[in-house]
Amino acid sequence: MEQRSAQERWERWTRRPLLVLAVVFAVAYAVPIVRTPAGPSLKSACTWIEWGVWAAFAVDYVVRLVLAEQRRVFLRTHWLDLFAVLLPLVQPLRLLRLLSTLLLVGQRARMASQVRLTTYVAGSVAGLLIFGSLAVLSVERESPEGNIRSLDDALWWSFTTMTTVGYGDHAPTTGLGRLIAVGLMLAGIALLGVVTANIAAWFIERFEKDDVEEREQTEAIRTLTDEVRALRAEVAALRAAAPSGSTAPGLPVHVRPPADSVGLRAGAESREKAG
Repeated sequence: MEQRSAQERWERWTRRPLLVLAVVFAVAYAVPIVRTPAGPSLKSACTWIEWGVWAAFAVDYVVRLVLAEQRRVFLRTHWLDLFAVLLPLVQPLRLLRLLSTLLLVGQRARMASQVRLTTYVAGSVAGLLIFGSLAVLSVERESPEGNIRSLDDALWWSFTTMTTVGYGDHAPTTGLGRLIAVGLMLAGIALLGVVTANIAAWFIERFEKDDVEEREQTEAIRTLTDEVRALRAEVAALRAAAPSGSTAPGLPVHVRPPADSVGLRAGAESREKAG
């Protein structure tokens, strides 16, 4: 059994607690938007929860960096995590905290070996639909020209945007709302490409497996046919090399007694009868 490094043990131990904190963050982000009007105390509590969850992911990144055997390699291969940790500090907007937390959760979920690609994609789609709807609702609800006023409208808009259908019955009117729309469209196209590539790879792998099995069976039949032909040629050669009237070595023969022994036996029988 291989010895796990300190970084791998830390990632294994903190994976589930961080996913639970991500759910807590989702609830804290959604409550002030869905529950309107929300009081100042509720908004303040949810804000503190959001910052606390982000801080937990930031501490997780720092600990993994400290425990990494090659820190420069870790920084180079986990640059997106570093970007997500620093993003809310540049400008502490609520949407930036949402984006950074989604990125950090996605990176940690991607590390889990038991999380398959299909499950990861399905979770990404669900998360983008929910958080995209909440984000656009939070910025479009108060817009004088906006037509996304309820959570139902926001969910419908997010679904049509991610699938690149775009019926046009609901559309963002603010700059931030349109920026969210661009992100959802790009994410939808990327996820659709991942799903399509995954399905295509599965079919190709299946066809290649069938081709390999068919080639193995054809090769086995060809080898058996060559062995039978060689055996027939060997038998024919042995028959051709054998003397006339004799059989090939190894074949059954009928041994005839010599002519002299037959004559002696007949004379002895006649004498016995005469006597």
